[in-house]
Amino acid sequence: MKNLTIENIVKSVGGEYRGSRELLTREVEGVVLDSRKIEPGYCFVATKGERVDGHSFIGQVIEKGCIAVICEDLPEDCDSNPLYSKAVLIQVNDSFEALKKTAEFYRMQLDIPIIGITGSVGKTSTKEYIAGTLGAKFKVLKTQGNFNNEIGVPLTILSIRDEHEIAVIEMGINHFGEMNRLSRIVKPNAVVMTNIGECHLEFLGSLEGVLQAKSEIFDFISEDGDTFVNGDDALLRTIEKVRHKVPVTFGLDTRNTYYAKDVTDRGLGGSKATFVLPDKTELEVSVNQPGDHNVRNALVGCAVAKRFGLSDEEIVRGIASVKPVNGRSNIIEKSEITIIDDCYNANPVSVRAALDLLSLAQGRKIAILGDMFELGKDENILHEEIGKYAIRKNIENLICIGELSKKMYKAACSEKIRQMSNTHVQYYETVDGMLKEMLTNGRAGVPITVLVKASHGMNFSKIVDTLCFQADKHQTYRAFYE
Repeated sequence: MKNLTIENIVKSVGGEYRGSRELLTREVEGVVLDSRKIEPGYCFVATKGERVDGHSFIGQVIEKGCIAVICEDLPEDCDSNPLYSKAVLIQVNDSFEALKKTAEFYRMQLDIPIIGITGSVGKTSTKEYIAGTLGAKFKVLKTQGNFNNEIGVPLTILSIRDEHEIAVIEMGINHFGEMNRLSRIVKPNAVVMTNIGECHLEFLGSLEGVLQAKSEIFDFISEDGDTFVNGDDALLRTIEKVRHKVPVTFGLDTRNTYYAKDVTDRGLGGSKATFVLPDKTELEVSVNQPGDHNVRNALVGCAVAKRFGLSDEEIVRGIASVKPVNGRSNIIEKSEITIIDDCYNANPVSVRAALDLLSLAQGRKIAILGDMFELGKDENILHEEIGKYAIRKNIENLICIGELSKKMYKAACSEKIRQMSNTHVQYYETVDGMLKEMLTNGRAGVPITVLVKASHGMNFSKIVDTLCFQADKHQTYRAFYE
């Protein structure tokens, strides 16, 4: 890793070390928190978790070839055990803080451009479209899984290697000051902001608070960097300049710098659209994931790709290559059931978008919705609004699960009466309670599309796994036919 010598790690984290001075000039080959990922030449960061203390694995990682260990507590026998002479032990007050400082130093050694992505909803999908589009020309490093917080972001930066030509980093927050700390590490050359929605209101207070917290990223964008914002978003449209430059806007409105027209809905199969560029060039693109939000995701992928010199042909090819991520509007096709796996996270904006997506499906439509967390004092009202919205989408079944979703269920029942809707509405306290509705033998020949959507802590992935298992056995839920 470029210039990431043990000596430079010691200096960047402000730690005290013991061990062989001969190792100080060695560049480490990788930095990890998970002892199972250790390889020869790596640096291990021992952290204290709720269930596991990484300090108990220090001896094991050194036996595997680890040459540096960042830790808060030294092993009791580090002076007498010859094993510890094979590595440098770097003692710090806070291992997590040391991880961030190490990543910040390493970022300064890199000369590749980095795109930072933030926003309330759609960060992961947007990341996939930007990385997929850029991948038509460059070797791209992108955030993996949910590594978008104060642990994941530094680990992502530390995973950049010589072969990478550009990086796309997802940055998620829920408190003021977090974006400041993340951006200090990432120092993006370009920033993408997807939207401002009703999420993390428990900590950020209001939509204006969400914008303020996420805008901390602008303090760290490079002087020549560009900012890309969703011009269809009312609050993002108010951003006039970043680093003395007017933001590049994208969206469906023709006032945007990059906009989409002639959008042809192909249902759950995605969309076809014409992208209009600032010079009025028009690109015919295929967006293989459904919904207008994915058209916008692909559009900003196009805008960022143009910023970094991709040709029109490369952009069209890159957009067409993007595939969904598990838990993020991932369409799972089975013989008699289609599952919209969108259970990674949820807030009012993303749930409404998911219900819009469900409405595009053919045949019977079922929404399994659960609690949305971190919504603050208005959480009950926001759950009620989702219940009403679901009824207005004319789906056949609405299944609400969780303590907060009682409000969703009651509001949906009232709205059903008011709208004279035929939607069948059900409520369960827990996921397991809902899963008990499984039939031994399903009802064949009825096409079904099921949306599974809730905040990550609701563990709705269990529902997705069960649905897939039952579909493979040609079994379904009793609740889908009542």
